[in-house]
Amino acid sequence: MDERKWQILLDSLLPLLKAGVAFTVPLTLISFALGLLLAIVTALARLSSWRALQAISKFYVWVIRGTPLLVQLFIIFYGLPSVGVTLDPFPAAVIGFTLSVGAYGSEIVRAAILSIHKGQWEAAYSIGMTRFQALRRIILPQASRVAVPPLANSFISLVKDTSLAATVTYTEMFRTAQQITSTTYEPLLVYSEAAVIYLLFSTVLSGLQNYLEKRLDRFSAR
Repeated sequence: MDERKWQILLDSLLPLLKAGVAFTVPLTLISFALGLLLAIVTALARLSSWRALQAISKFYVWVIRGTPLLVQLFIIFYGLPSVGVTLDPFPAAVIGFTLSVGAYGSEIVRAAILSIHKGQWEAAYSIGMTRFQALRRIILPQASRVAVPPLANSFISLVKDTSLAATVTYTEMFRTAQQITSTTYEPLLVYSEAAVIYLLFSTVLSGLQNYLEKRLDRFSAR
């Protein structure tokens, strides 16, 4: 590789890292936090005895899981202005990713709650707990340990999926790579560098996931 290409790599490294830390990471954290909250609410709605809540939550999950995330982002950012709703790139991306995390995460949370033996509910009721108290004090703490590994995988996937925010003009890491490519005319070089940075982010998060899972296994074994 010639000197010019090495210089492009060095010059683009800092802008890519800055975009990753300043834009990609906040977008991921905010979207995942809101999505997780939505996932819990949706899972509880799916498990409720109210048919209206069940129907609404099932419809939401069906729509989000059955359509591509890219299409959802385009509808939110490019489609809604036609009905008078105009959003900036960041809130549009947050809404899109939150809805996606909420739908997929709700199935994880619901499965985790269903994995808890019914005897746990019965034991809680036998000492006078309400359904809400049993859920908050007994069921959810146990279900959270079951849900952590797949939710952690969802978080790592979200880090990579945030690259789709470039399509709604949000200047995260991949959008920055596109801008650099437009001036350097080295798409293979710059996109590969961005891919390596995404890989590093995912590797660090995977290590944290493994550590967390081991901690939970030790806690469960006590």
